[in-house]
Amino acid sequence: MLLKTKLLTILLVAVIGSVQAQQDKLVTHFIFDKMSINPGKTGLDLYNGICATSIYRNQWDKVNGAPNSAILNIESNLSRFLPGGIGINFYHDAIGFSRQNNLLLNYSYPVQIGRAGVLGVGVGIGIMNYGMDPNWVPPTSNVDPTLPVGFAATGVDANFGLYFQAKNYYVGLSSTHLTESELTKAVSNVTQSYQTARHYYLMGGYKFKDVANGTIDAQMLVRTDLIKFSADLNARYLFKMDGKDAYGGLSFRTSDAVAIMLGYSPIPKLQVGYSYDITINKLASISRGSHEMLVKYCYFLPPPPKTKARHPRML
Repeated sequence: MLLKTKLLTILLVAVIGSVQAQQDKLVTHFIFDKMSINPGKTGLDLYNGICATSIYRNQWDKVNGAPNSAILNIESNLSRFLPGGIGINFYHDAIGFSRQNNLLLNYSYPVQIGRAGVLGVGVGIGIMNYGMDPNWVPPTSNVDPTLPVGFAATGVDANFGLYFQAKNYYVGLSSTHLTESELTKAVSNVTQSYQTARHYYLMGGYKFKDVANGTIDAQMLVRTDLIKFSADLNARYLFKMDGKDAYGGLSFRTSDAVAIMLGYSPIPKLQVGYSYDITINKLASISRGSHEMLVKYCYFLPPPPKTKARHPRML
């Protein structure tokens, strides 16, 4: 049993390294999580509205120590009070015996580019916390002193992004972990550390309208830390079901998975979604795929009341 667990751990680490460094989480529904990797998107397509999005991902189900991610994004564009968009992004990522928490405050300033569209110039500033609590099972009673021990450390984190939004398409370029902070802490006279790596993202999408009484929404996301590389390609078919918004789609992630995506809006401004990833990497024989659940709700401020003034002599 110990040998089997050790082999699974080694295989898991090898696969994670082949997909990407995965300091940043992987999300099939990245179309609802643009703000966390590109702050330029924050509130850009909202007008006097606030949206909250929550995503939970169970990656490589039934694989011991596989990644689990939880995301909460709150973004708004309250133009009547403040130019631009503001937002808060939090995500928790657990892989094996390590835990990572990121909390950032985003701001995006919109720049109108003629009639073509709007360019959002955004920055995110916050903190990143990384910790690990290993439970080693040595083959003898002696613990190997070279093995890492538990520690936790917090450092400054920063993102930057440019996001251009037109009527039927968008394109974005961004970078996360600009500070490349080294999180260190001395434990039992031994310095434990975790080095964050700068990541780069290129995203884009286009909407093909009036296709079989619906819309095809095609998306692309490319990510790299200049060591590893991966890309997501997906397409959703947006349509009406019983008068309510719904979608179904397919997604592909290089060297990792193909996925099925489904979504529905049971009431106005509320959207729920689910995706199931079919593993195609080296874990395909033991993984039961990846599950992802999405909930998004938006609230829009009512328009300000119209006031009329009349001269007393006209009353």
